[in-house]
Amino acid sequence: MNIVVCVKYVPDAQAERTFDASDNTTDRENVDGLLSELDEYAVEAALKLVEESEGEVTVVTVGPDDAADAIKKALQMGAHKGVHVKDDAIHGSDAIATSLVLAEAIKKLSAEAPADLVITGMASTDGTMGVVPTMLAERLGLPAVTYASELTVDGGKATIHRDGDTSTQTVEASLPALVSVTDQINEPRYPSFKGIMAAKKKPVQQWGLADLGIDAGQVGLDAAWSKVDAFAARPPRSKGEIVTDDGDGGTKLAEFLTSRKFI
Repeated sequence: MNIVVCVKYVPDAQAERTFDASDNTTDRENVDGLLSELDEYAVEAALKLVEESEGEVTVVTVGPDDAADAIKKALQMGAHKGVHVKDDAIHGSDAIATSLVLAEAIKKLSAEAPADLVITGMASTDGTMGVVPTMLAERLGLPAVTYASELTVDGGKATIHRDGDTSTQTVEASLPALVSVTDQINEPRYPSFKGIMAAKKKPVQQWGLADLGIDAGQVGLDAAWSKVDAFAARPPRSKGEIVTDDGDGGTKLAEFLTSRKFI
């Protein structure tokens, strides 16, 4: 089975994240980054499938130089090879342009070895939009089965369980297909020392827009359908009010909550 996993290099959620004042895009230069946590579940799902049968896992990412670290982490986990799409013109791209670049990269890969399955995380931890998987499936002409908490592949079809608030759905799709997975599907493995050393020898291709046949005018901030117009730092938390209970503490508390329309 040939599986392609789309991964993203994102700013560390524990760091102080902000925007670049020059163009209001996410500041990725002054904050540490890493493989999106939600994408680790996608990598693990792919690895489990190929371990059950013969196969290969290719990870694809789109981003600047540092995005190579996302591929490196996936290779250390056990993926077999990687593709890094890097081009200055991609900077500022929205979900629509991102899905275009990923789709063309996967098509280029499939020309060499058709992908049986494309796996993504349910969303990225920086944008958290969750729309790219479905957009990508549309561009590739594949059925999309999304938000999988369980995934099995058998007899030329992918079967997922999707957990809702009141029920669990079972959804099937014929291969090739695209599947997005949630953080309930597995527990991603930690790279072993052997895996870290082996990753250094695994192939990683780097492509630009020209390699994918994409015009630079189709991507980037100027082509984005959504942009950040302005941003401001969250104001510091103000000092709380201490209410002394002189027998009327309950009344004062009720008055405070009422003034804030909490009750």
